[in-house]
Amino acid sequence: WVAITVVLLVLLLGLSIVPLVGTLAANLLTPLLGAGLLRACEKAAGGQTPELGDLFAGFKQNTSELVMVGVLYMAAMLIVALIVLTLGGGSVAGGLMMGRPAGIGLAFGGVMLAMLLSLALSVPLMMALWFAPALVFFNNMAPLTALKASFNACLKNTLAFVVYGLIVLVLMFFAALPVGL
Repeated sequence: WVAITVVLLVLLLGLSIVPLVGTLAANLLTPLLGAGLLRACEKAAGGQTPELGDLFAGFKQNTSELVMVGVLYMAAMLIVALIVLTLGGGSVAGGLMMGRPAGIGLAFGGVMLAMLLSLALSVPLMMALWFAPALVFFNNMAPLTALKASFNACLKNTLAFVVYGLIVLVLMFFAALPVGL
């Protein structure tokens, strides 16, 4: 597990260093690598020992469908980013053009509204992506069908996801404390 995690982190961090293309590649590869992690989990649940090669199982089975999940996710994130940048950028530009303290308030309010809109649009997108790689990899679902099924499954388990999110939020807070020190 440690080797799989280290290789995964090195791959994703290595891709994120490459400007523009690296981020695109990371988004496309995330469902493929996620399927590999799921294969390793399946082996561990069956009493077998996961191997490093399991990380790349998504490249051997349902590859094109998993890549399509990544493409759909990337396209949706691009749309969200364009909406948020248009709203936030417009308010910042308008606030700066006013040049008065009220303009700073307008710019700040617009940025806050853009951040809330980003959250409101990103949560349903993450819900659609949460189970989609598993559905495509193990159940041979079509990418769009898997995204819809994932969204519906998350909707039915809202309370569990809220509890999970709060636990992760608390853990992330304590994990970030040493950085501030």
